[in-house]
Amino acid sequence: MRSSERGGRHGQGAGARLPGRGRLPRRGRAQGGPSHPDGERGGNVARGRHGRGRRDHGAVTAEAAVAIPVLVAFTMSLLWALAAASAQIQCVDAARVGARAAARSEPEATVLAAARDAAPRGARVEMGRTGGIWRVRVEAPTPGPGALTLTLSAEAAALAEETVGGAGP
Repeated sequence: MRSSERGGRHGQGAGARLPGRGRLPRRGRAQGGPSHPDGERGGNVARGRHGRGRRDHGAVTAEAAVAIPVLVAFTMSLLWALAAASAQIQCVDAARVGARAAARSEPEATVLAAARDAAPRGARVEMGRTGGIWRVRVEAPTPGPGALTLTLSAEAAALAEETVGGAGP
Protein backbone atom coordinates (compact mmCIF):
# COMPACT_ATOMS: atom_id res chain seq x y z
CA MET A 1 0.00 0.00 0.00
CA ARG A 2 1.29 3.41 -0.88
CA SER A 3 1.67 6.21 1.59
CA SER A 4 -0.92 8.29 -0.28
CA GLU A 5 -3.51 5.50 0.05
CA ARG A 6 -3.14 5.26 3.82
CA GLY A 7 -4.50 8.78 4.40
CA GLY A 8 -3.31 11.08 7.10
CA ARG A 9 -0.78 13.84 7.13
CA HIS A 10 2.13 13.82 4.75
CA GLY A 11 1.56 10.24 3.79
CA GLN A 12 1.45 9.01 7.41
CA GLY A 13 -1.55 7.08 8.72
CA ALA A 14 -3.22 7.87 12.02
CA GLY A 15 -0.99 6.58 14.74
CA ALA A 16 1.96 6.01 12.38
CA ARG A 17 5.45 6.33 13.73
CA LEU A 18 7.70 9.23 12.88
CA PRO A 19 11.39 8.62 12.92
CA GLY A 20 12.72 9.38 16.44
CA ARG A 21 9.43 10.90 17.68
CA GLY A 22 7.11 8.04 18.60
CA ARG A 23 3.47 8.01 17.57
CA LEU A 24 1.37 10.93 16.40
CA PRO A 25 -1.78 11.61 18.44
CA ARG A 26 -5.03 10.33 16.98
CA ARG A 27 -7.61 12.86 15.91
CA GLY A 28 -10.43 13.45 18.40
CA ARG A 29 -8.19 12.79 21.40
CA ALA A 30 -6.51 15.44 23.50
CA GLN A 31 -2.89 15.06 24.33
CA GLY A 32 -3.59 15.23 28.07
CA GLY A 33 -5.66 12.05 28.38
CA PRO A 34 -8.61 10.09 27.08
CA SER A 35 -11.67 11.87 25.78
CA HIS A 36 -14.69 12.11 28.09
CA PRO A 37 -18.06 10.59 27.20
CA ASP A 38 -19.80 13.99 27.44
CA GLY A 39 -17.65 15.45 24.70
CA GLU A 40 -15.21 17.38 26.88
CA ARG A 41 -11.59 16.98 26.14
CA GLY A 42 -9.28 15.46 28.72
CA GLY A 43 -6.50 17.10 30.66
CA ASN A 44 -6.51 20.83 31.31
CA VAL A 45 -7.55 21.69 27.77
CA ALA A 46 -11.31 21.92 28.43
CA ARG A 47 -10.98 23.65 31.78
CA GLY A 48 -11.41 27.36 32.26
CA ARG A 49 -8.89 29.88 33.45
CA HIS A 50 -9.16 28.76 37.06
CA GLY A 51 -9.04 25.01 36.52
CA ARG A 52 -12.78 24.36 36.92
CA GLY A 53 -14.75 22.24 34.53
CA ARG A 54 -17.78 23.47 32.60
CA ARG A 55 -20.17 21.83 35.05
CA ASP A 56 -19.05 24.21 37.86
CA HIS A 57 -19.70 27.31 35.81
CA GLY A 58 -22.48 28.86 37.98
CA ALA A 59 -21.30 27.52 41.34
CA VAL A 60 -19.43 30.70 42.28
CA THR A 61 -22.50 32.82 41.60
CA ALA A 62 -24.70 30.52 43.68
CA GLU A 63 -22.19 30.51 46.55
CA ALA A 64 -21.96 34.31 46.46
CA ALA A 65 -25.76 34.59 46.44
CA VAL A 66 -25.84 32.65 49.70
CA ALA A 67 -22.68 34.02 51.33
CA ILE A 68 -23.27 37.74 50.84
CA PRO A 69 -26.59 37.92 52.74
CA VAL A 70 -25.12 35.80 55.54
CA LEU A 71 -22.14 38.15 55.83
CA VAL A 72 -24.43 41.20 55.85
CA ALA A 73 -26.58 39.66 58.61
CA PHE A 74 -23.47 38.78 60.62
CA THR A 75 -22.12 42.33 60.25
CA MET A 76 -25.46 43.81 61.30
CA SER A 77 -25.58 41.59 64.39
CA LEU A 78 -22.07 42.68 65.34
CA LEU A 79 -23.07 46.33 64.99
CA TRP A 80 -26.17 45.73 67.12
CA ALA A 81 -24.06 44.03 69.80
CA LEU A 82 -21.63 46.96 69.78
CA ALA A 83 -24.50 49.45 70.18
CA ALA A 84 -25.97 47.38 73.03
CA ALA A 85 -22.61 47.20 74.82
CA SER A 86 -22.20 50.96 74.46
CA ALA A 87 -25.68 51.58 75.90
CA GLN A 88 -24.91 49.27 78.84
CA ILE A 89 -21.73 51.19 79.61
CA GLN A 90 -23.71 54.44 79.48
CA CYS A 91 -26.24 53.00 81.96
CA VAL A 92 -23.46 52.06 84.38
CA ASP A 93 -21.89 55.51 84.10
CA ALA A 94 -25.25 57.25 84.59
CA ALA A 95 -26.01 55.21 87.71
CA ARG A 96 -22.60 56.08 89.18
CA VAL A 97 -23.01 59.79 88.41
CA GLY A 98 -26.43 59.80 90.05
CA ALA A 99 -25.24 57.91 93.12
CA ARG A 100 -22.32 60.30 93.65
CA ALA A 101 -24.59 63.33 93.30
CA ALA A 102 -27.09 61.84 95.75
CA ALA A 103 -24.30 61.02 98.22
CA ARG A 104 -23.23 64.69 98.17
CA SER A 105 -26.79 65.61 99.28
CA GLU A 106 -27.65 67.30 95.96
CA PRO A 107 -31.36 68.02 95.44
CA GLU A 108 -33.35 65.16 93.88
CA ALA A 109 -34.01 67.10 90.65
CA THR A 110 -30.26 67.71 90.21
CA VAL A 111 -29.45 64.03 90.83
CA LEU A 112 -32.02 62.87 88.28
CA ALA A 113 -30.88 65.46 85.72
CA ALA A 114 -27.22 64.43 86.10
CA ALA A 115 -28.08 60.75 85.70
CA ARG A 116 -30.32 61.40 82.65
CA ASP A 117 -27.57 63.45 80.98
CA ALA A 118 -25.15 60.51 81.22
CA ALA A 119 -27.76 57.85 80.36
CA PRO A 120 -28.67 56.67 76.84
CA ARG A 121 -31.72 58.18 75.13
CA GLY A 122 -35.03 56.91 76.50
CA ALA A 123 -33.58 55.78 79.84
CA ARG A 124 -35.60 55.67 83.05
CA VAL A 125 -33.82 56.79 86.24
CA GLU A 126 -34.95 55.87 89.77
CA MET A 127 -33.36 56.80 93.07
CA GLY A 128 -33.97 55.84 96.66
CA ARG A 129 -32.38 55.82 100.07
CA THR A 130 -32.13 52.89 102.45
CA GLY A 131 -30.55 53.91 105.76
CA GLY A 132 -27.38 55.81 104.87
CA ILE A 133 -27.04 54.40 101.34
CA TRP A 134 -28.33 56.07 98.20
CA ARG A 135 -29.20 53.77 95.29
CA VAL A 136 -29.67 54.93 91.71
CA ARG A 137 -31.04 52.56 89.07
CA VAL A 138 -30.95 53.30 85.32
CA GLU A 139 -32.90 51.25 82.75
CA ALA A 140 -32.77 51.78 78.99
CA PRO A 141 -33.92 49.88 75.90
CA THR A 142 -31.31 48.70 73.42
CA PRO A 143 -31.25 50.44 70.07
CA GLY A 144 -32.49 48.47 67.08
CA PRO A 145 -35.60 46.76 65.76
CA GLY A 146 -38.36 45.58 68.10
CA ALA A 147 -37.41 41.91 67.97
CA LEU A 148 -33.92 42.71 69.24
CA THR A 149 -34.96 45.13 71.98
CA LEU A 150 -33.65 44.27 75.42
CA THR A 151 -33.87 46.26 78.63
CA LEU A 152 -30.44 47.17 79.90
CA SER A 153 -30.06 48.16 83.53
CA ALA A 154 -27.42 49.26 85.98
CA GLU A 155 -27.49 50.15 89.64
CA ALA A 156 -25.01 52.05 91.76
CA ALA A 157 -24.94 52.73 95.48
CA ALA A 158 -23.10 55.36 97.48
CA LEU A 159 -22.88 56.13 101.18
CA ALA A 160 -24.44 59.48 102.11
CA GLU A 161 -21.76 62.02 103.15
CA GLU A 162 -23.59 63.14 106.27
CA THR A 163 -23.26 59.60 107.69
CA VAL A 164 -19.49 59.45 107.18
CA GLY A 165 -17.05 60.52 109.90
CA GLY A 166 -19.34 61.27 112.81
CA ALA A 167 -17.63 63.50 115.41
CA GLY A 168 -14.47 65.30 114.29
CA PRO A 169 -11.26 65.69 116.38
